[in-house]
Amino acid sequence: MNYILEAKSVIRNEIEGILEVESKLDHTFEKLISCISKSAGRVVMCGMGKSGHIAKKIFATLVSTGTPSMYMHPAEAYHGDLGMIKEEDIFFAISNSGETSEVTQLLPFIKNNGNTLISMTGNPASTLASVSDFHLDIGVKKEACPLNLAPTTSTTVSLVLGDAIAISLMKARSFKEENFAKYHPGGSLGRKLLMTVQDCMLTGTFVKSNDSFIDVISTMSTSKTGVVLVGDTNNLQGVITDGDIRKYLTRYDISSYKTAEASDLMTTSPKTISPNTKCSDADNKMRDEGVNSLIVKQGNQVLGIYDNLNRK
Repeated sequence: MNYILEAKSVIRNEIEGILEVESKLDHTFEKLISCISKSAGRVVMCGMGKSGHIAKKIFATLVSTGTPSMYMHPAEAYHGDLGMIKEEDIFFAISNSGETSEVTQLLPFIKNNGNTLISMTGNPASTLASVSDFHLDIGVKKEACPLNLAPTTSTTVSLVLGDAIAISLMKARSFKEENFAKYHPGGSLGRKLLMTVQDCMLTGTFVKSNDSFIDVISTMSTSKTGVVLVGDTNNLQGVITDGDIRKYLTRYDISSYKTAEASDLMTTSPKTISPNTKCSDADNKMRDEGVNSLIVKQGNQVLGIYDNLNRK
């Protein structure tokens, strides 16, 4: 058995399934997005088995990108959880067959409660599809499973279509980086987008311009940033990085370090940034300028150093 060829066959099968579902998209999708974006309620995702796992993932993507949503297990729904559904909520059910009993038994309540019903099924003639306000066809010719039994390609296309819905809703709501950060304050991206340079900067370590090479090395070894500032907080004359030291040693005879002073090593025009700049903008500036650190200044006063190392 050539497992690499087998893996490639699975991947090709699932790609073909995605393309097949893509070709079926029509104006129903646009109307569905418009309905959700204008709704005052939540999107209640529901599914059983593998479809339930996909429903949970779509729910998680929706809430993290600004669409109020929740997941409801169909069996738990039938035994009391339906009480959590409000009239303004949109019920979104996933069932490849469209005949999953745990899901179809909820349909009378959904209709009587006045909820909009969206479904994903592989059978447009199924019970679930036929009573839905909006139906998305996720039918595929063949599962990646060699027995054509285990949900594989069908779950993949369901997941991809869920992503398409979430991203379309982001566009409909003009969802921006700041919004994403609001819902992800604990993640590294959220911190980077919400926090400013002042929140992340480290205290700078200073030397005098006539300090010796050895003094500079000694001070740099105690610095958390690997950068030494020359001057003082109100009179920055330059900065010294480990790169500046390497350049000096390759440019001059190795013995010259005995007489070298900080002023011989420093870069006199360091890149600076204001303390209220967002960390994301500071990172972009470092990338554009080709540097690993920025001197944080407020007017002429040095407040600290922002670099690539002090990420939380």
